[in-house]
Amino acid sequence: MTEQQYEKISKPFRVSERRKQALILSNRMATLLVYAAYPAALVAAYQYSFRHLLISILVPGAAFILLSVFRSWYHAPRPYEKLSIDPIIKKDTKGKSFPSRHVFSAFMIDMVIFSVSKPIGIIYLFLAILIGIVRVIGGVHFPKDVIAGAVCGIAGWFAGNGMISLVMAFL
Repeated sequence: MTEQQYEKISKPFRVSERRKQALILSNRMATLLVYAAYPAALVAAYQYSFRHLLISILVPGAAFILLSVFRSWYHAPRPYEKLSIDPIIKKDTKGKSFPSRHVFSAFMIDMVIFSVSKPIGIIYLFLAILIGIVRVIGGVHFPKDVIAGAVCGIAGWFAGNGMISLVMAFL
């Protein structure tokens, strides 16, 4: 993404303080809705089975730690560090942009939700996508950051499930 591309995608939100605040509020509310749904998804997973509850805690937890370690090591700059832009979403963080941990978490939580309720999982899939779009328009992530976060969230869920199933088959 270039400065010109960022200015183009963010312009509709920059021309109006109301739109700018709506984008910031969308970021907060969508993130809050996803994070708040995780405990409810864990309760539903427990009602499904204790094994499903363990998977729904261990897989996201382990994947979150691995992703965080990678981000710290890779230390990719954020758009407002690399480009001469004024981000709509204000953040003081330096680096740790790739992959987006917000988007990763939203997609990982969506996978937990989807595993216990497909209709609700579809709704939360749209929230996860919204978070990715808002974080790019807000200037805190590049498109590649949010795409990688989504892929890591989805792939991490399936890979983690596969590994746990394999281990449990040998126990």
